[in-house]
Amino acid sequence: MKLASLKYGRDGKLVVVSKDLTRYCAADNIAPTLQAALDDWENCAPKLEALYRDVEHQAVPCERFHEREAESPLPRAYQWADGSAYINHVELVRKARDAEVPESFYHDPLMYQGGSDDFLAPREDIPLADTSWGCDMEGEIACITDDVPMGVSKDDAAGHIKLLMLVNDVSLRGLIPGELAKGFGFFQSKPASAFSPVAITPDELGDAWKDSVIQLPLKLDYNGEPFGRAEVGQDATFSLADLVAHAAKTRNLGAGCIIGSGTISNKGADGGPGKPVSEGGAGYSCIAEIRMIETIYDGEAKTRFMQPGDTVRVWMDDAEGHSIFGAIEQKVVEP
Repeated sequence: MKLASLKYGRDGKLVVVSKDLTRYCAADNIAPTLQAALDDWENCAPKLEALYRDVEHQAVPCERFHEREAESPLPRAYQWADGSAYINHVELVRKARDAEVPESFYHDPLMYQGGSDDFLAPREDIPLADTSWGCDMEGEIACITDDVPMGVSKDDAAGHIKLLMLVNDVSLRGLIPGELAKGFGFFQSKPASAFSPVAITPDELGDAWKDSVIQLPLKLDYNGEPFGRAEVGQDATFSLADLVAHAAKTRNLGAGCIIGSGTISNKGADGGPGKPVSEGGAGYSCIAEIRMIETIYDGEAKTRFMQPGDTVRVWMDDAEGHSIFGAIEQKVVEP
């Protein structure tokens, strides 16, 4: 099924959305918000599934669904933790500064805890007060869990993945080195992220959901031009189930916890750095990656980070070319 939160109050109004993203039916008689549904998922999910079937069969009154009227599915969440499932991305970062990737990174995921009290809506502008902060987009996948017990195994963690979304994890690259140098991790360099207008249950993907990894390309346009077409199922060192299990190693995860994949990143056909879409490659899911490749080959980065007026669009199509999650469409603006 497909769920969304229309703009209403601080936590949105839960609605069930048709498969083709054209219609919705309010679900507030089942749960007022998505968080409320997740808190009682065992009871709410079957009722939401039944309503989804009714929406598909046009057996209930529906209204036109407009993606611009949607908040991120969880406008705020109890937890947002972002991993780094694509070690190719990490390898490029390290190579650009002649640093080795620690061996542990290949079996012990990287993860940071982001701010979850205030997400951007899928069509909300990205505020940028200072261009020297190095504003970047990061195209990712994320899952939403129900209650996950501490110490959960990878196999059991897969069953706790209830919903999937797309992410634009906004990063301020110019602030990251100084923060990491303090030894305490990201904070100011990770402002509010945005998620897709719609969250879906994994069964919506059919055969494109395999071993807790989506087997479809994540599409990203920058200023109206194709920038990234990376295959999510390719070069993934860790699955979303791996990341959920990692996050739950020493703590319980509450219902509504969001776990991100990190930047989707593919190697080139020859095993080296990937090529731009314009050159037949899969392109990139963030600006930092093409800057790393420019540094490796040309000695300096040439592609600038985002400036006021720049736009980014993140979406995913099914095998027939139909949008699955709706699109994140954002513009960078001065506050």
